[in-house]
Amino acid sequence: MIPLTMTDARKHFEAGQMTAVEWVQGCLERIQRNDSALNAVLALEPTITLEAARKADARRARGERGELLGLPFVIKDNLQMRGWPLSQGSRVSGQDRGAFDATAVGRLLDAGAVPLAKANMDEFAMGSSGEYSAFGPTRNPWDGSRVPGGSSSGSVVAVAAGYAPLALGTDTGGSVRLPASFCGVSALRPTYGVLSRSGLTAMASSLDQIGPVASSVEDLVAALGGMAGRDPLDSTSVDLPGAERLAHLRPAPLAGLKIGLPQEYFSEGLSEATRTILVTAMDRLASEGAELVEVSLPHTRFAIDTYYLLNTSEVSSNLSRFDGVRFGERKPHQELHAMISRTRDAGLGNETKRRILLGAFCLSKGYYEAFYLKALKVRALIAEDFRKAFEKVDILATPLSPATAFPFGERTRHPLEMYLADVFTVTQALASLPALALPAGFDKGLPVGLQLVGPALSDVRLLEVGAAFQSLTDHHLAHPALPTPA
Repeated sequence: MIPLTMTDARKHFEAGQMTAVEWVQGCLERIQRNDSALNAVLALEPTITLEAARKADARRARGERGELLGLPFVIKDNLQMRGWPLSQGSRVSGQDRGAFDATAVGRLLDAGAVPLAKANMDEFAMGSSGEYSAFGPTRNPWDGSRVPGGSSSGSVVAVAAGYAPLALGTDTGGSVRLPASFCGVSALRPTYGVLSRSGLTAMASSLDQIGPVASSVEDLVAALGGMAGRDPLDSTSVDLPGAERLAHLRPAPLAGLKIGLPQEYFSEGLSEATRTILVTAMDRLASEGAELVEVSLPHTRFAIDTYYLLNTSEVSSNLSRFDGVRFGERKPHQELHAMISRTRDAGLGNETKRRILLGAFCLSKGYYEAFYLKALKVRALIAEDFRKAFEKVDILATPLSPATAFPFGERTRHPLEMYLADVFTVTQALASLPALALPAGFDKGLPVGLQLVGPALSDVRLLEVGAAFQSLTDHHLAHPALPTPA
């Protein structure tokens, strides 16, 4: 049976053909059957899950309705959920469990959604491939020899493999969008602040955002509608303009829509197969009346350097708490300094250590002005590039990755090459803009993604355009033939 989407489930519920308990049991069986090959799931709590499903069925029996009621969803393991394990993909976390519900998670639970599993991830969300988890890599369901993308590897694979119709990931520089491209699903990085970060383990606080992952834009809409809104626990949170349209979202009319194509994103380095697929996607939109306009984002060439200077600087600050004193599984020693060193050396992986060291260097005396402050200034220039582009166009369309998912091990020995995987996704994070990842086609059986970018707080409009694209194409309806468990 093809896994149910939210839309399919509502039809089955309303016809009395399925209960939430039956749906969840099917999801758990699918995980048990397939995840030894994919390694997308870190933790299951079947007792909690089934009890939540029974409560959802009871609410439905009392006449309650809602798009999220009874919906199974998967949670990236850097989000708090009361009583569930909280590893952040790292061994330093020890036996930690969530003390409360992250706001985004809590809002889904209040709407009757059912927590299914905690998802694998690159350690502390640091990675573009899904290879940096302390608990082993997640595998791409379309080809087990390829990476799924990261850092929200388990969340995206859970949706692509049909474990659940919805997952929560996080996106700091592309961590839901890149794996969505590699695995053929839809994902949204909202405008910074649209989803509360309360309950999210901070990695790079000025860049981190929670992002929903689903098989279609229609399902993303339902999830965003249930989670968005100001939160007193997060001072950076904002209300989403146009949120009332999410309840009955319609595809945007494409006639007259101006779509900008940044010349810097379609230059050397983009594979010809990816370029051809994206040109075909653009032509499909143009055939419905959209106007394609070439634009320039001239400071894009500085984006990777800027992003990783800021990212590592914030990482070095945020992860100082995992020291065996306040947080982290302690490695005892009679000297405090030695205990902290042993705890961090034993508990943290190489990529996490690399970023902490780079960030500490960038923030150190004599280098703060040369690196960190200069990166902040370039970040402002990148944001200004987008502002000028949106004076000419309504949205932007770009690639998500220079090519399809790469083989395991290809870039782990070359960190700079790994960082370049984010070349098309970090600029939106630096500019605090919403960005939508959509399946656009296939290259030799591997998914290729299209990215739509809008001005700040245009999330609803962006989803309306994404819905229009998916009404014209069927790439999002494709499902992988899952690898056979070993």
